[in-house]
Amino acid sequence: MININDYEKIVGKNTLIELYTLAEKLKGKTIQNINSTSVGGGVAEILSKMVPFLKQLGLNADWNVIKGDGKFFEITKKIHNALHGRKENITKEDLEYFVEINRNNISNLDLSSDIMFIHDPQPIGLIEKRKDYNNNWIWRCHIDITSAQEDIYNFFKTYILQYDSCVFSAPSFSRKDLNLPQILISPSIDPLSDKNKELTEQEITKIFEKYGLDLSRPIVTQISRFDYLKDPIGVIKAYKMARKYNDCQLILAGGGATDDPEGIKVYEEVLKEANDDSDIHILLLPQDDLTINALVRGSTIILQKSIKEGFGLTVSEALWKEKPVIASAVGGIPLQITHKYSGILTYSIEGTAYYLKQLLNDPEYAKQLAKNGKEHVKNNFLITRHLREYLLLFLSMYYKEDVIYF
Repeated sequence: MININDYEKIVGKNTLIELYTLAEKLKGKTIQNINSTSVGGGVAEILSKMVPFLKQLGLNADWNVIKGDGKFFEITKKIHNALHGRKENITKEDLEYFVEINRNNISNLDLSSDIMFIHDPQPIGLIEKRKDYNNNWIWRCHIDITSAQEDIYNFFKTYILQYDSCVFSAPSFSRKDLNLPQILISPSIDPLSDKNKELTEQEITKIFEKYGLDLSRPIVTQISRFDYLKDPIGVIKAYKMARKYNDCQLILAGGGATDDPEGIKVYEEVLKEANDDSDIHILLLPQDDLTINALVRGSTIILQKSIKEGFGLTVSEALWKEKPVIASAVGGIPLQITHKYSGILTYSIEGTAYYLKQLLNDPEYAKQLAKNGKEHVKNNFLITRHLREYLLLFLSMYYKEDVIYF
């Protein structure tokens, strides 16, 4: 287990002193995080790091996962898509079942912690229990709900407004119709984790040989779960356009999340689109951070061609490894990339193909983008900054009269 003090060599001693000072002011308070899965996806990954670090800082922090059956997670996947703006047929019966499962979890969870930190839509209904306790409730929204399907948003709005405050990942995600404090806290990466730590050339080569990948030719890679909103089909189309002019290979690699039943269907459609092309490598990976780390470090260019995105931490992960990134200008990605300075922002398949050709033809330009990108991530998207902002958020629950919200 990584110790919080190990980050001194990256962020400096003063940053750690500040974290311990803030945590001391929360001594005796209990903090409970709740989400819908312990494996797969960015939320689970962040919590698996944040909760142990909060404990190392001396806080009584915990993490629980709600329980649901296949039907519940099929409904919440449709809800996820609808909140992203994709039209979904979600029936009254679906929403009633959603409420029923949330109420079942209320019966099986201890919701009495001083700070209840509820992550994303799946467990949002737990707020019904707050009337029984004199505690603070925060809803952490990791997705962009600004273009949500109206009827589904209105259903969730009745829950959101029962919370003390809500947290969004980007300023553009805020909603003027939510009459409660809205706080901006961008997610982060852990530079010392298996997914982001330095690897030797031998370690990288070993992973590429394991999957039969050719390190001697340029490699374009997207690392994401197999999800329509990550547009893996669009990635293949952009790659095929660029390959007409530049020799290169494509890796599409990722896994699934236990709360996403749609992943295998998308994976099968991706295989069909690849059509047995020997230069297109579709890798359905287990939760193996070292493999993902090696794949990114051995690649020439990283893509993140999302249609919708909560934040898109794969961008910061790639930039931290000093890799040039081409990504869609959606969600929190524009916070991570300044176009043509620390990466490339695109809006279409054709645009993605155009910039792929440009970076493949001009490796020095690509190298400079990557260098600028790493510095930007170091200054803005490391886990120590994230911890600091969570501590300040928790403290704000007890000093509300001193806080100004924007």
